[in-house]
This record gives sequence, structure tokens and C-alpha cells, in this order.
Amino acid sequence: MLRRWGMMRGVSGESVSDRNRRWAATMGGYDGGANDVTVAHHDSTATIDVTNSAGADVNGNLLEREQQLDLLLASGATRSSGAGHRVRAEEPDAFRTCFERDRDRILHSTAFRRLAGKTQVFVFPDDHMRTRLTHALEVAQVATGVARATGLNVALTEAIALGHDCGHGPGGHASEEALDPYVNGGFDHATWGANVSLLPLNLCLETLDGVRNHSWSRPAPSTPEGEVVSWADRIAYVCHDFEDAVSAAIVDPNELPALVRERCGERRGQQLGSFINAMIRTIRSTGVIGMDARHAEALAAFRFFNYESIYLRGASRQQASAVVGMLRALVEHFAAHPHQIPDVAERGGDVTSPAHALEEAVAYVAGMTDRFACRSAVTLLDWPIDQLPNGIDR
Repeated sequence: MLRRWGMMRGVSGESVSDRNRRWAATMGGYDGGANDVTVAHHDSTATIDVTNSAGADVNGNLLEREQQLDLLLASGATRSSGAGHRVRAEEPDAFRTCFERDRDRILHSTAFRRLAGKTQVFVFPDDHMRTRLTHALEVAQVATGVARATGLNVALTEAIALGHDCGHGPGGHASEEALDPYVNGGFDHATWGANVSLLPLNLCLETLDGVRNHSWSRPAPSTPEGEVVSWADRIAYVCHDFEDAVSAAIVDPNELPALVRERCGERRGQQLGSFINAMIRTIRSTGVIGMDARHAEALAAFRFFNYESIYLRGASRQQASAVVGMLRALVEHFAAHPHQIPDVAERGGDVTSPAHALEEAVAYVAGMTDRFACRSAVTLLDWPIDQLPNGIDR
């Protein structure tokens, strides 16, 4: 078989390149010798002993693995338990803890993938600027760094961090203002993420609780891991939003308040390290999920500076206004024409009732990426191009 792949020819009948022939030759992998094993590289030699340094078999069942992980957890950290506490009961996975399964489900979900096309601060950002997806990844890095150093459940922390913004609509926080009138009690990306966007994944209640309550305006999460993510979210966006704004020439690094520069440094790596280490030291010394007053004051000053200089500047308000007008027009269009929402009937959506049609419209628009929302407005509503949000140029 490998020889046949190595002789592969192109569709036109012409021979393929040497590079493609080498790639094709690896199609089936390589003979690993004993035990009828296939390996990835022709010179693979990697092997392990399936016992740990204490001589115990590392291939125990899930319960034994949970017990081993428990030994690494601090008192008060959230324990993994079988299949976890879910709305719909499931059988435990053979190898993954319940929170590891949650993390994997979020990573592979449509809601998570769409974050790549959703605004963090700038609509249609330059290639190196953050999106909601890269923001979620950075929050996960901050949060798991704190959790690992303080004996918390890393898998639960990571799952909450990766999923925390899956409820965001297109156009950043302006989408919350846009969708607010159509949702009883108002539209909140935190509760929407847990109750709508991630609900089909049947995640553990602890994971959903952390997503639902990660915003500081919400009640405290029920787990210490959820509270770590609340801090990690703020630490990550304060630091990286400033870096993106500097890159876009919206602010100058020297404008950062002296209090922040003196306590946390001028570069993102210094700032992140200062805040993360401050959290770790505080948790280790007090047991409280928080940050010492000195660094918390610097973080608050940093965030206030970003609000004044980045989020509330004139161009940002213009961008938000454009987002609000466009998204409300889309919601009203789809509420009036619910059969244009893909698969609404197959999903059992009741569009005969105006109230239900509106619910379907809000859910559809909230799930859109920035570009798809703009394209839909232009295509379906003849929305003027010059009235679309266009990022830092406005």
C-alpha cells in the first residue's frame, strides 16, 4: 500500500512533486515491530513504563485516577466525581474526568469556534489583534496558572475559562445593548452563554455555574475555580486590550498611569506576571480567592484607564452605535421572517407564536460572527455599507 501511495499521480495524470510524494508515503504510518503497533515516524523509539515512580500502575480505572488527582487538590477545591452533576445523566468516560470532558466539549463546540469571528475590542481586527477566541485562550492560561499553583481543579478552571464568553453576540459588548430589549430581564452574555449557547453540551453544573457567574456584576460562582476565572478574565483583557490599543496607535504606552507602571511594569508580560503572582501569593497566604490590595488597586487603575481611553472613546461609541442599530434590525427582520432561520423547523422551533419567533431570532443573531452579521444586513436588509461597524477606522 505504501508503495502505491508513493507512486501517486495527480488528477491530470502528471507526476506529483517530490514533496507530495514524501507526504503520501506516510499515509499509513510505519511498522513499529512488536505487538502489531503502527508508529508515526520511520525512526520512532519512544516507549514508556506504565508504572509510576512508586511502582503503581498508571492504567487504573477512572475512580483510581480521580483519587490520585484528589491528592494534589487543596481542601476546598472542587473534586471530580464520575460523570459529574449534569442535567441529563450520563455514563462516566473511561479515561477523562467529568471536567476534562466538559473542556473537550467546549473546545469542539460551534459556539467556541465562532468566537474566532467575534469582536474583543475592535471589529474586523488586524491579524495580530485579539478576538473573543484568543481572549478566551489567554484567560484560560491565566486561570490555569493560578489554579495549578494553588491546588485547584485545573480541568474545571480551564473549562469555565474557555466557555466563559461563548454567550457573546457579534460586535462585542454593544451586542448586549442591542439584544437587551428582546430578552426578559435583559441580555447578559454570561447567563446567555450558560443557559443558551452551551446548554446543548450537557455540561456539569459547576462548569455552567462558573460561566454564568464569571462577570463581577453577577453573584459569586459556587466554586473557587469559578472565582479564579472571574479574576483571570479581568487580568487578561485589561492587559491585552491595552497592548492592542497601543499597537493600533490609539494610546501611547507612556499614558499608562504611573501607579500601574511602577507596580506592574509597562509590558504585557510583566503586567500579567505581576497580577498572576499576586493572586497566587494571596491565595496561598490567606486561602481567599483574591488579590492583595496593592495589586488590586493597580488593576483597577489599569481598567479605569482602558475605559476612559479605549472603550469609551468617540470611535468606540460610534462603533457601538453602528452595531446596535444593525443587530436590532436583524432581530426584527428574522422575528418577522422566522423561516429564514436555518433549521428552525427541524429543531422544533415554534415560529407560529410571535414571542417564540422573537426568541428564535435573538438566538440566531446572537450566535452570528461579526462578518456574517454584516453580510446578512447588507444582503437581507440592503444595509448601507457606510453604516456598518468598521473597526478602528471609524
